[in-house]
Amino acid sequence: MSFIDTIVQGVLLGGLYALFAAGLSLVFGIMRLVNLAHGDLIVLAAFLILLLTSALGLNPFFAAFIAAPLMFVAGCALQYLVLNRTLGKDVLPPLLVTFGISTVLQNGLLETFSADSRRVSIGALESASIGLGPLNIGLMPLMTFLSALAVIFGLNQLIYRTALGRAFRATSDDIVTAELMGIRPQRIFAIATGLAMVVVTIAALYLGTRANFDPTSGPSRLIYAFEAVIIGGLGSLWGTLAGGVILGVAQTLGAAVNPEWQILAGHLAFLAVLVIKPRGLFPRAVD
Repeated sequence: MSFIDTIVQGVLLGGLYALFAAGLSLVFGIMRLVNLAHGDLIVLAAFLILLLTSALGLNPFFAAFIAAPLMFVAGCALQYLVLNRTLGKDVLPPLLVTFGISTVLQNGLLETFSADSRRVSIGALESASIGLGPLNIGLMPLMTFLSALAVIFGLNQLIYRTALGRAFRATSDDIVTAELMGIRPQRIFAIATGLAMVVVTIAALYLGTRANFDPTSGPSRLIYAFEAVIIGGLGSLWGTLAGGVILGVAQTLGAAVNPEWQILAGHLAFLAVLVIKPRGLFPRAVD
């Protein structure tokens, strides 16, 4: 039973990692952009939610509801004004620019909020749990996993069943042909980044309510997001969810053996998948 509980907790933890990775996977799948500032944007959204809850006394979920459109606008502006200028055949400019954005965000948050560790209080939900037979499942981890399922399902429906999704896929497949059909790639890329920032806000809500965070927490979240995306396969949203679950289960199994092995076990699982399937379990991106 202890083993089953460890697996269940790992699956639920994987939901959080899938939320970290979903926005990164969406942006890469559409414009082949590797955003090194992704983790810092999650932390930025977490601080925005913290600011709304502490300054205005809002419930964290309502604060996230307000923060999401603000992050959407910020994402669109970032893509329009900065990132669109870096896109091209050379992958180095986007990497350098997003690394610079990461550095600016970390230092800006340090100046604004100091290096103190913070957490968003959510009251009784922090310790609430539900019983499933002999297992007790935390309500917040369960909500995190269900939110990850909803986000992945929603993004897939958007991409494969809407006109905007067809524009996403057309631009991703052949940007020149998409332009000939009247699609404006710069606008499509901005909307994609805006949607990724909405997902980032959802991830930030659960990051802030489930764990401590500080201005330098972004890079570690970026690593988890990268590993989940690569394990699942570049460009595959459902693969991203599977990658997050594999990473979460590996970490909880490692922690069950020795608490010091938790992070290492996740990295070893990542390397094992790369050795067996270098393109990930469910690759969608094409060369």
